[in-house]
Amino acid sequence: MKGFVKFWFKQFALFCMSVALVLPSWGLAIAQEQDTGNSGNEPIYHFKSVSRSTQSVDYRHRGSTKVDIRGTDLMPEARGDAKVEGRPGGVKIDVDLGHLKPANSLGLAYLTYVLWAITPEGRAHNLGELIVKDGKTSLHTTTDLQAFALIVTAEPYFAVTEPDELVVAQNVIRTDTKGGIEPVDVQYTLLPRSAYEGQVSQIPEPIYGINDKIPLDLLEARNAVRIAKDANASQYAPDALAKAQRLLDQAEDYYRRKQGVGPIGTVAREACQAAESARVMTIQREQEEEAAKQRREQEERTAAAEASAQAQQQAAAQAQAQAEQEAAQRAQADAQRQAAEQAQEQAEQARQQAEQARQQAELAQQQAQQQAQQAEQARQQAEAEKAQMRARLLTQLNQVLQTRDTARGLIVNMPDVLFDLGKADLKPTARERLAKVAGILIAYPDIHVQIDGYTDSTGSLEFNERLSQERADSVRSYLARQGVNSGTMTTQGFGPSDPIASNDTPSGRQQNRRVELVVSGSAIGQVTGTQSGGSTSPSGADQQPVQASQPGNNTTPAQTSPVPQNNPQPTMPESNPAPAGQNTPPQR
Repeated sequence: MKGFVKFWFKQFALFCMSVALVLPSWGLAIAQEQDTGNSGNEPIYHFKSVSRSTQSVDYRHRGSTKVDIRGTDLMPEARGDAKVEGRPGGVKIDVDLGHLKPANSLGLAYLTYVLWAITPEGRAHNLGELIVKDGKTSLHTTTDLQAFALIVTAEPYFAVTEPDELVVAQNVIRTDTKGGIEPVDVQYTLLPRSAYEGQVSQIPEPIYGINDKIPLDLLEARNAVRIAKDANASQYAPDALAKAQRLLDQAEDYYRRKQGVGPIGTVAREACQAAESARVMTIQREQEEEAAKQRREQEERTAAAEASAQAQQQAAAQAQAQAEQEAAQRAQADAQRQAAEQAQEQAEQARQQAEQARQQAELAQQQAQQQAQQAEQARQQAEAEKAQMRARLLTQLNQVLQTRDTARGLIVNMPDVLFDLGKADLKPTARERLAKVAGILIAYPDIHVQIDGYTDSTGSLEFNERLSQERADSVRSYLARQGVNSGTMTTQGFGPSDPIASNDTPSGRQQNRRVELVVSGSAIGQVTGTQSGGSTSPSGADQQPVQASQPGNNTTPAQTSPVPQNNPQPTMPESNPAPAGQNTPPQR
């Protein structure tokens, strides 16, 4: 039995390594709604991830320690613990958990439980399946991770590569838990339960029918193949899906011929892995196909615009050549008549030539006017497209933080409440919003972001200028880690300069403590650049501000200029009173 478990653990580890090459391009965040615009008859489903937080411990020490495993609101009665032992080259984990309900009590799509290790960066690692018997389960496994949190989720099958949102238990740090560092909060991503429920077709009864005689491995294999089909794997990963179906059919044949739990489980678990691989490849290829489609459409629009402009130029050139040819022909005919006609005829010809010259001048003037009108229409169309892109970017940013449209660009306001008191550290709420802002900015590669930091007038000028600079640098550094090109971002700390409210009241000082992101660029009809001389834009240059989901006040934009990154965090105390004659650090 131990040899069989080791065999499947090794097989599962190899499977996770192969899927890891696919997951980075998956992302987990496209759209939650159903997309029915694909060329086939089957719909494509995308899911928006949800986030949760737990605590992580660094187990770099040698020796063993324990953490408690407690049930969440979904299953509060669940209780247990995990023994974690640091060893050379890895960490051994022994989990014992009790008072677990059957997984299908949470929904027909769920058949088993999986133990996950969540790194401080939010990456999830499948540590193995928890088989429940009489409400109890245990798992003995290893990992090469050093710092991680432990959670237990209900899953449709054991081979899933991302945790579901049905977290039934998670680790709780004990007072005697040993670790290399203090526990830290970890945020991680979960799939919504809609990702596994029947979407394309009704869930078939043979998968979820209550029958204790059917091996759990076979039920999971049926479930995995069903989910892969619902994800449209038949179109995007037909070979992998065919392999999973072939293995499932083999497992069904073993079950009908009563070949035993071992052979059935071996083939069924391999079918689960093949089905999960097909589902992940499908998600990747759907996204690649969508990206290619958008590129093709953009290329087609560009080619059509260039072809139209070229055709107009050719038509104008042909019209001018034809006019010149006709004028030459008329001049030649006039010259021939002049040789045979009398003086009176010559005088008439001179008059006619003068009339013809006037007509030609009028024709040339009309053609020039038409060309000017065409050029103006092209310019207006380009300006309209930039205005639409600017309005779309303004709307997107306003859904995350208060944004207003100004002559300098789109100014995104980050209030003081998004930073730790008196420091440049971003709060989790700020990181979450900035991550959304980064996702928006990445879609506009030709824009420039000037990050300006401001404080109130409390405290010394030196401290305020340093704090405002460090907060601006902190925002720039976080956006860069989220994928925004650091070469397109500059920072400037203005300290108490350019207040937008009175510093005589607490509410006014809080409004003055802020960080502003000035988004500009030719792609949105705004010339990228910085102002000089420390001047600020006049208030009359701002357009009508748009009400955002984040409360705040409009602020006056300040000068922008590049500044170095990686400034140290302020070390001045937050609220302790200073001795007489010394400045008191401001409340931030």
